Amino acid sequence: MSKTVLLVDDSQTMRTILGQALNLSGIQINKIDAEDGEKALEIFKSNPSIDLIITDINMPKMDGIQLIEEIRKISQTIPILVLTTETKETLKQKAMYMGASGWIVKPFKPNQISAVLKEIFPNG
Repeated sequence: MSKTVLLVDDSQTMRTILGQALNLSGIQINKIDAEDGEKALEIFKSNPSIDLIITDINMPKMDGIQLIEEIRKISQTIPILVLTTETKETLKQKAMYMGASGWIVKPFKPNQISAVLKEIFPNG
């Protein structure tokens, strides 16, 4: 069964690279893109089939921390993975406090994404 992943990053290139990494995981993925937190929240509210959110932190309109906070008002269970260039421990702690499920620093290796997907979706 395929999984639907919402990719949230203001960089189209990063969303493309991340999509390629998702395809290498061996799990069938349906990818939905959003260029900022506002668009992602709108998509999430109208699409109950989303299984995972992968979000950047630094984006226009609504950043990743705000997005996590808004998503958690709707769902306490959907996994939210932060994928960012930010390395500040205080920011990571804030994201985790708001409800992030995991944190990966860019640049990432495709096997990091695969490992996380296999943890989240152990049965594919």
